[in-house]
Amino acid sequence: MPNSNAKLHSNHRGGREASRRELVSRSLQSAQHCLENQDFGTAYAHYLLVLNLAPELKTTVKETFQFTLFKWAEELDSLSRIQDLFNCYEQALELYPNDEVICNSMGEHLFRMGFRDEAAGYFHKAVKLNPDFADAKENFYRVANWLVERWHFIMLNDAKRNLTYLRAIEGAVRSGSASVLDIGTGTGILSMFAKKAGASFVYACELSKTMYELARDVVAANNMEREIKLLHLKSLDIEIPRHIPERVSLVVTETVDAGLFGEGIVESLIHAWEHLLLQPK
Repeated sequence: MPNSNAKLHSNHRGGREASRRELVSRSLQSAQHCLENQDFGTAYAHYLLVLNLAPELKTTVKETFQFTLFKWAEELDSLSRIQDLFNCYEQALELYPNDEVICNSMGEHLFRMGFRDEAAGYFHKAVKLNPDFADAKENFYRVANWLVERWHFIMLNDAKRNLTYLRAIEGAVRSGSASVLDIGTGTGILSMFAKKAGASFVYACELSKTMYELARDVVAANNMEREIKLLHLKSLDIEIPRHIPERVSLVVTETVDAGLFGEGIVESLIHAWEHLLLQPK
């Protein structure tokens, strides 16, 4: 009896495997037929089924799947079926999470729809996955030009201004400010000033996804990624101890400009003073 039961189970498994292979084969044939007839939506559905049933075929069908996805996405875009388009890309990225071509294509759709910050995130990921991917690099630099305010470049090249900030931060740190919060860190320059001045703990927040990613790259390039904690948050949303362990002894910011009142900077500084900064005894 035991041998008989084992044989039955083996036959059952064998039957299921044969059925799976048959379904995968038929779905691949149907997908190809749909592509020949430019029925990209149905072809995409068939490829989803194939990849879920036979993940071992991911490499084999990758290029054809990408082609199908992009064609179907173009059709959905033309029909203004935006949510369906995003759903397709989310499904594709679940199957190929580290595919730079799909990331870049998703970014292009987001950019055309006006979601430039989100698009920059996908372009940046694509470049990280493949630094030699020319299209992704071009797209990232293009969207960065939209998002990185021109005054960043002016400030970074203002040696007198930067030296003044550096000396002020050095003075504060030497006077006992061991923990620093940089609000609206931008490129991360003030955070790096604080760390080089000897601050024990440096935290930096940045709301813009593009500037946050840029700050991460700049900090890493200066070998400070383990010494400066970057937060992709609005300063008003920082909580203790969820985001930073305790109140800091110094707050620095470069956000005071012509948009002082329109950008909520006053509220941010008041919040920092009341909730994030150590109070004088």
